[in-house]
Amino acid sequence: MATVQVDGLTVAYDRVGAGPPVVFLHGAADDARVWRPQLAALGDAFTVAAWDEPGSGRSSDVPGSFVLADHARCVAAVVASLGLGPAHIAGLSWGGTVALEFYRHHPDLVRTLVLADTYAGWKGSLPAAEVRARVEGTRRMLAAPRGAFDPTLPGLFAGEPPAAYVALLGAMADAVRPETLRTQLSLMAETDQRDLLPTVSVPTLLLWGERDVRSPLTVARQFHAAIPDAELVVIPGAGHVSNLERPEEFNRAVRGFCHAHS
Repeated sequence: MATVQVDGLTVAYDRVGAGPPVVFLHGAADDARVWRPQLAALGDAFTVAAWDEPGSGRSSDVPGSFVLADHARCVAAVVASLGLGPAHIAGLSWGGTVALEFYRHHPDLVRTLVLADTYAGWKGSLPAAEVRARVEGTRRMLAAPRGAFDPTLPGLFAGEPPAAYVALLGAMADAVRPETLRTQLSLMAETDQRDLLPTVSVPTLLLWGERDVRSPLTVARQFHAAIPDAELVVIPGAGHVSNLERPEEFNRAVRGFCHAHS
């Protein structure tokens, strides 16, 4: 584990391997541990870093005033601390929204983007009725008594959670801080990055689970149409957390894309 200080916050991240830098940004209600299959598989060819965003894992609590630009500033500190120049930035779900905001503010630190099962914010990618339903579901979740609080979002996998990662998923769920989840999902509901997509000028890989119901393939096609020269790879049989449900296919796509643009 490594850490970096950003405006008095400690931001922790795992780092393995050597080579061109690849930085992984996790989804809401997750932490760096969700990227274990990627750290294990890609460290032979890349310097792989997976952060605990503020409010998650081993990092400091997220301030209530945090906005997306603050998350982007923290990603910039992690990339700079690697000392390897611009990085391949990979984000899943909420992490992809953070990755896009990082590109908006720090394009000089981005070699490529890998956007997996993500959104241009819920407001920017989903029908208004669906956003309202998700906001209401979040409100009910966060209002539950402490003993009944369950941060597991519906529809994460195409089938049952992969047996190899059930214990890991449980451990991450137990570690979720309600205020962090409130901040993440509130920002997601309010964000619309559609203006940003046509301005992306770095190579971009769109990596999507074929059976993702949280960010369906219609969203992937919106991204594909909007981002110039983006490459879309669909992972058969995978749902929203495609890096855990089909890690071999996910890793193969990331490896090939990052090799091609390193």
